[in-house]
Amino acid sequence: MTDRYCVFGNPVAHSRSPAIHARFAAQCHQDLSYEAILAPLAGFAAAVGDFVAGGGKGANVTLPFKEEAFALCTRRSARAEQAGAVNTLAFVGSEIIGDNTDGAGMVRDIEVNLAFPLAGRRVLLLGAGGAARGVIAPLLERRPARLFIANRTADKAEALARRFSDIAAVDAGGFAKTAGRTFDVVINATSASLSGATLPLPAGIFASGSLAYDMMYGKGETPFLALAREHGAQRRADGLGMLVEQAAESFFVWRGVRPDSVPVLAAMREQQAA
Repeated sequence: MTDRYCVFGNPVAHSRSPAIHARFAAQCHQDLSYEAILAPLAGFAAAVGDFVAGGGKGANVTLPFKEEAFALCTRRSARAEQAGAVNTLAFVGSEIIGDNTDGAGMVRDIEVNLAFPLAGRRVLLLGAGGAARGVIAPLLERRPARLFIANRTADKAEALARRFSDIAAVDAGGFAKTAGRTFDVVINATSASLSGATLPLPAGIFASGSLAYDMMYGKGETPFLALAREHGAQRRADGLGMLVEQAAESFFVWRGVRPDSVPVLAAMREQQAA
């Protein structure tokens, strides 16, 4: 019998997860289906309940339901607890088990696909919302020389830094506080690329040979990556690789099989360019 999986979101029609997981399933000879489900903004828990009742085995969760998914779980992984959000659900008996594969996916994309080791690097993380929170612990586990969290509202960045101070010392503040500093990796975890807003980045923050990484992706260059190019960032990457890698990690959580993400990412890049 074919096992059912899905991604919940609102909106969700744009999701590339069904195409990614279909490729993973074919590659790994797994009998499963994967669909996108539009959950009502006030009806996420009910949508999950209906999916489980219909035989659902697991689900991904995208905006705006990751915090709600966290609350719905009967059990959570350590990385989900650290992130305070869940993007992967497994339905086992009466339990809803939550995980967060976003940070692992981003780190793998940077270190493996982009061949850019994070150990000893100076890392600047832009934003202090859920997207940023989900990647901080995995970043710190790679032992960067330093991590600085910058946000329009400095208080939010400072609160986030304190939340992870048991792992390592994290610096934080407003965008202006980054002036006079240089970074090897600058990661955009804000929604600026979705809204088209310009981030107030001081000149000179990109070190020689630095990487600008946007967690967002789309057709063509994102606004953040355009800004990074103007500021002299020599390497630039969007979040499509992160999307594929977090999906591969979710697939492993559900099926115990780790797919080869390289050909799938290549196929997604081809589609993106078409």
